[in-house]
Amino acid sequence: MLNESAHGDNKMSRKPTALDTFLARKAEIDEALARLQALSDDHFNAHPDEINWGHAGSLGYIAEKLKELTDFAFQEGEYDEPGRSSAAKGMDA
Repeated sequence: MLNESAHGDNKMSRKPTALDTFLARKAEIDEALARLQALSDDHFNAHPDEINWGHAGSLGYIAEKLKELTDFAFQEGEYDEPGRSSAAKGMDA
């Protein structure tokens, strides 16, 4: 049976709106953040007696990627726009 609204239009053929896509992507990000937080809470599955430079390097890589993401999200670092006030910064791109 087709998924139809009260007006009889077929939702299966409806194109997603920007809001639909935004909310779906936000949910993906929220899930990824929750998974990363859980992994961090578990010390990235590393045991203190087994930590080596490979573990340190892996965390460095993760930290580097997170910095790039936060710089983009908060328009800092390489994404900073000179002359833009801190009050004007945000996700308005």
